[in-house]
Amino acid sequence: MPFASQPLIDAVDNASSADDLLRAVRQLAASMHPNVEPQALHCLVQVLGYNNPGAAVAAVDGLIAAGPAAVSPLLDGLDDHNYGARAWAVRALAGIGDVRGLELLEQALGQDIGPSVRRAAARGLGQLKLDQLPPERAEAARERCLLALERSETDGEWVVRYAVSVALESLALGLPPGDGRRLRAASALGRRVHADHEDTLVVRQRASLALRRLG
Repeated sequence: MPFASQPLIDAVDNASSADDLLRAVRQLAASMHPNVEPQALHCLVQVLGYNNPGAAVAAVDGLIAAGPAAVSPLLDGLDDHNYGARAWAVRALAGIGDVRGLELLEQALGQDIGPSVRRAAARGLGQLKLDQLPPERAEAARERCLLALERSETDGEWVVRYAVSVALESLALGLPPGDGRRLRAASALGRRVHADHEDTLVVRQRASLALRRLG
């Protein structure tokens, strides 16, 4: 017996124009939930590699709505030769916040040529759901996130540095006062507050806000 999402998947597969594809992907994405069928997730992951930004945005929204169930299809479906698909996958993994996406987020922040992709990766590193892990794994993952953000605090694009500031705040807020990594995050934010280290006002303002929130 066909599963519930099959007609929606068929509509994506049989779309005859870019507009038809966009409508079909939006409908499929709107049906996503944590217990969605794997076939529907694989369909959305495939859409990330199509040359249709609107459909890719809708697919990312649907994958985020599916949550952790979408992580394995995203990672398994990555095409190293399709830059666009990898960029959209980074956005989806950042929005889901599952620690299984950590390695890809690290790579994207440190190596991706697209500022928007690096920005998404930075934000993703600041909102991984580490509290769901056993303490030792959570500590190791938190250290990796912090190292990646520290390395990118001087990124050449201000939008990335802004995202790094947001992520450092989020990461530090999950640590007790006096923790060495919280102090490291505050130190990195402190450098972004000063004009001799940061020439973009909005980044300085965001770093200053983060420091105030960290106390």
